[in-house]
Amino acid sequence: MYFLTGWPRRLLCPLRSEEEPFHVQPSSQRFYFAVLSETQLSIWFSRPSVLIVSYIESAKAATQFGFYQKAEWKPDDSMIAVATANGYILLFDVLGGGGDKYLYEPVYPKGSPRVKVTPGYKEEQCAPALSLEMKKPVDLEAPITSLQSLQEDLLVCTADGYLHVLHWDGLGSNGRKAICLTTIPFSLDLQSARGGPSPDLEGVYIRCMEYCVTLDGFAVVLSDGRLGFITPLTNTITADQLQGVWAADVTDGTCVAVNNKYRLMAFGCASGSVLVYTIDTATGSMQLSHKLELTPKHYPDIYNKTGAVKLICWSPDYSVTMVTWECGGLSLWSVFGAHLICTLGEDFAYRSDGTKKEPIKISSMSWGAEGYHLWVIPIKQEKKKEQEVEEMETPPHPTLQAGILQFHFIKSALTVNPCTSNQEQVLLHGEDRLYLTCGDPSQVNNPSDTHPHTHVHPHDGSPLHHPPNPDSSLSQGLSTLLGHKHWHVVQIHSTYLESNWPIRFAAIDTAGQCMAVAGRRGFAHYSLFTRKWKLFGNITQEQNMTVTGGLAWWKDFVVVACYNYIDQQEQLRLYQRSANLDNAFASVTKLQSDTLLLNVFRDMVILFRADCSICLYSLERRNDSPHPTASVELLQEVSMSRYIPHPALVVSVTLTSVRTETGITLKAPQQACMAESIMLNLAGQLIMLQRDRSGPQVREKETPANSKKLLQFCPPVVLAQCVENVWTTCRSNRKKRHLLEALWLSCGEAGMKVWLPLFPRDHRKPHSFLSRRIMLPFHINIYPLAVLFEDALVLGASNETVLYDGLQGPSEPLEALFPYCTVERTSQIYLHHILRQLLVRNLGEQALMLAQSCASLPYFPHVMELMVHVVLEEEATSREPIPDPLLPTVAKFITEFPLFLQTIVHCARKTEYALWNYLFAAVGNPKDLFEECLMAQDLDTAASYLIILQNMEVPAVSRQHATLLFNTALEQGKWDLCRHMIRFLKAIGSGEMDTPPPTPTTQEPSSSSGGFEFFRNRSISLSQSADAIATGKFNLQKTFSMPSGPSAKGREVDCAENMYIDLMLWRHARHLLEQVRLRDLGCFSAQLSFELIGWLCRERNRVARVEDFVSALKRLHKDFLWPFPVIPVGSISSPLKNGRCRPALSTRLLKSQSADSLLNSDMDTEPLQVDNTSHSWLDRLEDRAKDMDTASSAHSNQHSPQTHDAILSLLTNKVEEYSVGSATDLTETSSVVDGDWMMVDENSSTLSLSQAELEHISMELANKGPHKSQVQLRYLLHVFMEAGCLEWCVVIGLILRDANVIKQVICFLDSPEVPQETVQSIRNGLLAVDSWVSTNCLGYKPFLSLIQPQLQDLMEAAVEAVQPEAFQPTSQSSKLGGSEGPGGAAAPRAEDIRGVAAPLGLALPSLEPPGGFPRPPSADCPPEQTEEQGKEEGAYDCTLS
Repeated sequence: MYFLTGWPRRLLCPLRSEEEPFHVQPSSQRFYFAVLSETQLSIWFSRPSVLIVSYIESAKAATQFGFYQKAEWKPDDSMIAVATANGYILLFDVLGGGGDKYLYEPVYPKGSPRVKVTPGYKEEQCAPALSLEMKKPVDLEAPITSLQSLQEDLLVCTADGYLHVLHWDGLGSNGRKAICLTTIPFSLDLQSARGGPSPDLEGVYIRCMEYCVTLDGFAVVLSDGRLGFITPLTNTITADQLQGVWAADVTDGTCVAVNNKYRLMAFGCASGSVLVYTIDTATGSMQLSHKLELTPKHYPDIYNKTGAVKLICWSPDYSVTMVTWECGGLSLWSVFGAHLICTLGEDFAYRSDGTKKEPIKISSMSWGAEGYHLWVIPIKQEKKKEQEVEEMETPPHPTLQAGILQFHFIKSALTVNPCTSNQEQVLLHGEDRLYLTCGDPSQVNNPSDTHPHTHVHPHDGSPLHHPPNPDSSLSQGLSTLLGHKHWHVVQIHSTYLESNWPIRFAAIDTAGQCMAVAGRRGFAHYSLFTRKWKLFGNITQEQNMTVTGGLAWWKDFVVVACYNYIDQQEQLRLYQRSANLDNAFASVTKLQSDTLLLNVFRDMVILFRADCSICLYSLERRNDSPHPTASVELLQEVSMSRYIPHPALVVSVTLTSVRTETGITLKAPQQACMAESIMLNLAGQLIMLQRDRSGPQVREKETPANSKKLLQFCPPVVLAQCVENVWTTCRSNRKKRHLLEALWLSCGEAGMKVWLPLFPRDHRKPHSFLSRRIMLPFHINIYPLAVLFEDALVLGASNETVLYDGLQGPSEPLEALFPYCTVERTSQIYLHHILRQLLVRNLGEQALMLAQSCASLPYFPHVMELMVHVVLEEEATSREPIPDPLLPTVAKFITEFPLFLQTIVHCARKTEYALWNYLFAAVGNPKDLFEECLMAQDLDTAASYLIILQNMEVPAVSRQHATLLFNTALEQGKWDLCRHMIRFLKAIGSGEMDTPPPTPTTQEPSSSSGGFEFFRNRSISLSQSADAIATGKFNLQKTFSMPSGPSAKGREVDCAENMYIDLMLWRHARHLLEQVRLRDLGCFSAQLSFELIGWLCRERNRVARVEDFVSALKRLHKDFLWPFPVIPVGSISSPLKNGRCRPALSTRLLKSQSADSLLNSDMDTEPLQVDNTSHSWLDRLEDRAKDMDTASSAHSNQHSPQTHDAILSLLTNKVEEYSVGSATDLTETSSVVDGDWMMVDENSSTLSLSQAELEHISMELANKGPHKSQVQLRYLLHVFMEAGCLEWCVVIGLILRDANVIKQVICFLDSPEVPQETVQSIRNGLLAVDSWVSTNCLGYKPFLSLIQPQLQDLMEAAVEAVQPEAFQPTSQSSKLGGSEGPGGAAAPRAEDIRGVAAPLGLALPSLEPPGGFPRPPSADCPPEQTEEQGKEEGAYDCTLS
């Protein structure tokens, strides 16, 4: 509601004086402040805060009258009464200095537009020159305890028990009455009032008294601490016409302040708490409404040590009260007890090093105009210290008075203009700026171009503030409203402020993009789109109106209830936003009576007037003139004078679509948004007037257009007490009817309430006993300022503080005494409170409907967790047994949602272990919940349950469940989870439940890429020739030895546990290999640091065999997204027909040839992207040539000879039979072609490739799989070679169509170490592949023809081996003998194909390179990778680091 901001300001008196000020009293409008010191009366102006005049008593008079004590202003500010210590009342006339006399005048530079335009205009910006003149003093002959001003009278209470009534003007003997307190009859209520005097009041006097206009009586604190309320029974105050009531059982009262708007009396007590009373209208007795006291929860070390309450001060709009105690400190509460600020704790009370500060003790305080400032006079000890500081800072003026502190506040627009309550934005206003929560469209894209006012104060360096978020979205979505904590701050136009300070009203439109403010005269509005203010062009028009009933936005019009000084007439005006601000463009409606409040609902305006009547007007937009106008038509008048005792008591008036019978009539959406009722906040009582639909609706047939408008209202019903704010919306949403048709109330310390509609489910007939609506209370931790209906959020603001006590000197300056205050945006979800309240009331069906409507909210899981958590904490920690526990109901409720398992486990892990048994007794056994997670494939949640099981069950159970989860995670490839499970299983085994086991260093490869980044510490050259492998690496004895690494040391420590884990890993690897899932096997070994080569060595003759070469080949094609090779035919129109040409690799390939960059650069790209350009491949080649020149020329210098050879051999040897080696260099990558195009031109007679050659080049590209797959296959090939799994090497060699691999493997088969079964298996497998190729996949034929000599050797060797040993069945050997071997079968077919496609001679040899990786014509591949590839393995040097 009210928030402290910045540091307090210190006001220094320019006059030299030894006296300290101790009392401040504001005038009725709070423009002037009377400040008293012992013999001095000073008058200060509010803006600028300067001293105007000071009256200093002579020494002689001071001894006669005594020191000054209290002051009081006459209501019209023309006189001041001062009470002195010796019982005198001194009256001073306040005389204006005349028309043009000003004490301080602004000085403008020449040529400034700010000049005096109208008479009387300038006076507003200047402090007027006043003088004080003392009149004849009045001697009351007793010490004066209290002064109170009435309209024409001054009431003075004296210590001899008398109440004096003085007339302000005729202060002679005839203008004075004295009433003895003992003659006033007191009782507990007016009904049992006795007529006679009260004998127990002997010797008692009134210590403190304040008059309440709306209660028409005096709240008094007597000298014996009793509290009372004195009512004059007639209009005149005479002894026999006064009647008093007591507050029961209170005897420690110290002071009192009354709240006229809410009819409350706040009494301070010696105990430190404030008792707030109201008068019961039926009996006239004093009833305790609520207490204001510090709680031990928030202020444990000070709550009972504050001393007595010293002062209570209500703000000018009566929405908050400030309290101070004898021991010092300030505390702010809202009208019904919501605590906002206290300076006795946190940064106010402690320095940054933890030492305690002395709280500031206060002798007097008063609110400034509109509550933007609090004027505080500290007690002398404080000021001695401060004065020393002043002397140090300003040596020339050693006797300057130090004294008045001014605290600055910003407040919610709801305090004075409650029509903003149907908006979903928070709007706060300080004395010269507005704070908004909504997004600013112009600031979204250029955060650097901020206005000087974007930050309130220079707090950029403070830790709590961050620069604006440049990504804030333009929409009024959640991201804008909740994305950050800072405000959008709009500085109010200085020209408007100078003459119209203070700002009284502020309003914002529904979109949150337009604001309007109204000060003393006129108004101005601002648009966030244009970032411009609009002021009245004609200053006379501005000065001739004053806004009385507030402002509101309707569509793009500002609706203003104002008073016109020229016509002396109350008016309702609408100004269009885009037009100039001028009365010529306004639509004006005359009103009969003063407007106090205004509100807008859809196309209606509701006004509350000073005669206690309510008027409804309809608004209609008209576009007939060049500027759109609005027509206003009176619909209805409702007199409320029977129900409202005083018009000032109405806090807000709202039209709503809320009805009580929503449950019966499932209204149509359009009807749901009609103005069905009026909500009136009458001094905190929420009153509802519904339209009367009970009578016969005869009018409907006669006048269908106006029937709904003319429906009368039923008598009012009281819905709630202690209401500070009300929020409703006029929007409708069928999916969230509960939230949008509800009524939201803010009730001070009682928290919030929601009046929720109850709907029958599935349009069934409702139960007769079910009420149509239900009022649900709930507590939130913030002060609510706006409700986001669909998003189930409350928005608010809170005070934050920053300490700057680095400024300490010999004595502390003000900035070190007080922290710097900022206001931060806050928000809170409330859905779990409402669901819980519904479940408590056995309304589970309604709770389910409400929850399902909100299940799409991003924080819905959090709502569920909060609900379980709050109920669990309350019930599990309760000392008494709970007769009807709610937790089982909540658990059953949550099972209706798919989030059930996550909600329970998240809640358990955020709760202490002691409460787990209670929780799982209600929700079910964690073992069952774990199994449910596994069945639902929710492994992460299952892992969380495992931690619960580990704490609640014996290790054997958690190991059993961990094994289950580990196996499932392995199967699903959840590698992170697998790593955690390995660690978990080791921890269980070693008994180290608390400390995670030492993990191997190789255990955490990056899991983002999903590739095989296994060998971190060795480099594998994927381009090394197979000969090198044969001579150096292919040693079967060597590969049998287990690898020694970090993991081997772990085995020594915990052999059994590691063996258990290894067994599971081996089993999974065996499972993958049996299912021919090589890609998964590679990922598995890379992610879990599985020693694949060592394991394959052991399994070489068991599971690492290939049973069926053809199905293995097909499976590899599928897993690695590798296309089956195709034979080109002459009718191919597009080289990209296959759609498998991959896009260019990133330029990172140019920079590094290491496989690491290759792996990572391409890991996440989609393998099947099709380039749908209409250009031919050659066009793109030529385009890229320009980009590639520079990159490739750097490489071509070193390797130019090979480059020439490669290209020339390609172009000249194209008729050679299947000479694969050099032909691939061109198709392998385009960089050679691009970069060295001119070289080709010099060295060959053909400048461009023929159409057939191009088609074959593109066909070659189409026959290759993704680059990533190629890297992975090469890596697997290397692994299988090292492990000696020759069958797999053959299969991978086939899919890569790498002749060298096949040649090397067939060479290895001669080694005596290779078992005969392997030789036989490879031979049979190749035969099977050959027969499958002949029928199903002719694309492999050219490759088989290429390796025909090796196959022939294999067949012959096999036949020789078989015959002496009679190893093979005769059927097979005869089949072998009968066939000519695969080469013989393949060659004729290849010749046939070649004959068919005669012009395509170039591509057949290059269908598959023996080495290297297939790549599209990419500009990004370095030429040297292709240039070095000869007829042996290609020179692709890939280092896996």
